[in-house]
Amino acid sequence: MKRRNARQWLLRFLFQRDFRAVDPRELVEEHHLEDPFVLEMLEGVKAHQTEVDELISQRAQGWTLDRLATVDRNILRLALYELLYTQTPGEVVINEAVELAKRFGTERSADFVNGILDRVWKHECAT
Repeated sequence: MKRRNARQWLLRFLFQRDFRAVDPRELVEEHHLEDPFVLEMLEGVKAHQTEVDELISQRAQGWTLDRLATVDRNILRLALYELLYTQTPGEVVINEAVELAKRFGTERSADFVNGILDRVWKHECAT
């Protein structure tokens, strides 16, 4: 499966996790999706969600985590995990997240997601 398609599945799964407590493996099995990247990313986001959510809260100036649109929040979770904990180049992570926001978010989602990811990338990853 191409990474872009995998990220779309990941966004769907993360969205579902906001509404029901479910193990990442169960989500993958429910959809008969056998992709190591998807499972690795889901488990990684789950394992680092506290740190990632704290970072979102710090960078989303004027917004609390629970006030963010569910789609935007989960795009940020996915992208921040990938940006901070994988070897995927930052430019790729940000571009893919912005494309997800354009496709699944509101008309302002892409700019919002891009702004937060850019700030994190410049401050957290540049050192």
